[in-house]
Amino acid sequence: MLSSSRLLPLLATLIALVAWPSAANAAEKAIWGPTHLPNGTPAFPTYKDLGVDTYQSFLRWHHIASARPLRPQDPNDPAYKWPAHFDDAVKQAASSGIKVAPVVMGSPGWANGGRHWRWAPKSNRDYADFLVAVSRRYPNIRRWQIWGEPSHPSNFQPGGLPASARRYATLLDAAYVALKKRNSSNIVIGGMTFTSATVTPVRFLQELRLPSGKRPRLSWWGHNPFSRRYPDGRTQTYSRYGRDINDMDVFAREVQSAYRNTGIRPKLWLSEFTIQSDHGSSTFNFYVPRNQQDDWIKAAFGLANKQSSIAGLGWLSLVDDKPRPDHLEKNWGLLDWKGAKKPAYYAYRRAP
Repeated sequence: MLSSSRLLPLLATLIALVAWPSAANAAEKAIWGPTHLPNGTPAFPTYKDLGVDTYQSFLRWHHIASARPLRPQDPNDPAYKWPAHFDDAVKQAASSGIKVAPVVMGSPGWANGGRHWRWAPKSNRDYADFLVAVSRRYPNIRRWQIWGEPSHPSNFQPGGLPASARRYATLLDAAYVALKKRNSSNIVIGGMTFTSATVTPVRFLQELRLPSGKRPRLSWWGHNPFSRRYPDGRTQTYSRYGRDINDMDVFAREVQSAYRNTGIRPKLWLSEFTIQSDHGSSTFNFYVPRNQQDDWIKAAFGLANKQSSIAGLGWLSLVDDKPRPDHLEKNWGLLDWKGAKKPAYYAYRRAP
């Protein structure tokens, strides 16, 4: 017969197993956030405590290569100015057993005809060469996100349909070829859509074709399923062409149907999901009380872990913004702006 001292831990374990799906079937736990906490200490011990599988960050081509490199595939070309924070992230992640998945976006003026960074480069080769240089500098990275939300004209030009999807398709396919040639284990994440925009995710998917009419190659489809709706798996879709966290079973079928004749069956990589606590912000005007934010996290990961078509779910972000005079700071962190743990911290940590 078990003593009470041994029975209580066993009951706690059983309750956890009932509350969450098997970790063997769970989606990857991803997160966005800083390399250091508000008190200046490294953040990766915190990510490890949270059980993070994959750390996400931006790599901005236009910042790294403001001048054209003479040897664009060589990371040691003097034109490249590699960001210290990303070098630090890769180093810390490796020591913590955490994968890194950069979003590589933003073309420099020399590549896009002197335009804003959101404009696609004139040559896909220039972007592909940069990806080769990145992969050589960081040879252990296997997850590659190709641009960020190209369905939104503020992030990618040319905008509108079909121009944005057709131009992005050729860029994505060139990236896939370059990264797979470097290492066949590379996972190339394309699409990178979000819930609803000037160009909705379903319409962007429909128009995503190469000049030949074929689909651009990719490994997974990236999507940011932000929502005002609680993640309860309701069957009614967000809108005719919009897809939020509750629609991921529907969207997965739509993506896989689009790729049915390609030999590729893409999973969904849900790069960014969040709900703010306490008040709205300059980014989102919807939020929940702090004591409900943790329930949203549990529900979102519960949905993700029930669907084999979801490769991973990423939380945005680790730390709240510092307060602003207009009270519109982003309160989507697991920690407050001083680094104190919110209830959401423990909900994320409990997710498989």
